[in-house]
Amino acid sequence: MTADPALLDDLFALEIDGQTAQFVRPADTDRHDFAVYDGHDFLGMLYSDQVLGTAGWRLGGTYERHGALEDAVRALRRPRSWPRERAQVSDWAQRLLQDDTLAAVDVETTGLNKPWAVQIAATDRSGTVLFDSYVNPQAEIEPGAIAVHKIGPERVADAPTFGELLPALTEALHGRTCVAYNLPFDKGCLERELERHSSPQAAARWLGECRWHDAMEPYAVWKGLWSVKRGRYRSQKLGGPHTAVEDCRFLLARVREMASSDRPGEG
Repeated sequence: MTADPALLDDLFALEIDGQTAQFVRPADTDRHDFAVYDGHDFLGMLYSDQVLGTAGWRLGGTYERHGALEDAVRALRRPRSWPRERAQVSDWAQRLLQDDTLAAVDVETTGLNKPWAVQIAATDRSGTVLFDSYVNPQAEIEPGAIAVHKIGPERVADAPTFGELLPALTEALHGRTCVAYNLPFDKGCLERELERHSSPQAAARWLGECRWHDAMEPYAVWKGLWSVKRGRYRSQKLGGPHTAVEDCRFLLARVREMASSDRPGEG
């Protein structure tokens, strides 16, 4: 909800993640600012950015801003443990970036349900390409997947198969610390490709030659948008263009963001 603050009532309620938040405009101001409550519990103040000429909401006592009113409330609902958890995420990201074997990995696929690879890329921690290739999946590519990554059958018809790419991929990744966004998905696709090429045991050995990290959950913690319905921090979209190399670089930018001392929404 990116509502025009000027159109909001002085008193209104909004259900966010299954729990109703109540908004009260203080009587001593004619600005579009609100005190926010969960039941009788005061969460904090939200100040409209309208006076700055931009859409969004600033959390009281901070410079943190969110474009959507729901996300601003989720930020107010953070558990008290969030600063400690966020500091742990920042430490993790800093250690990751200090690893000179770090590789960001991205796999574009035929779909969402047990898919095959149509593009695989890896970059080093500076974004330099270590591996980048289209893959002939020897399977149908779902229309929904094509709409996202724009890789159709004609693009991969003459591409090498996973088995043909495996030696180069092995040289690029083995012995490295690998980070992905939503690791179970990308690593699961690689595992299926390896099993199709050889065996489950060989696949496990191959994957075991890398040290794997998932940046998706840490980034959710770092952003700190708490869902009372799920009882956890909301996952965030990577925001990349869904081309494998550029998604690797977007991922590294997220890791660098987590390694910084800035609060989410600042700046």
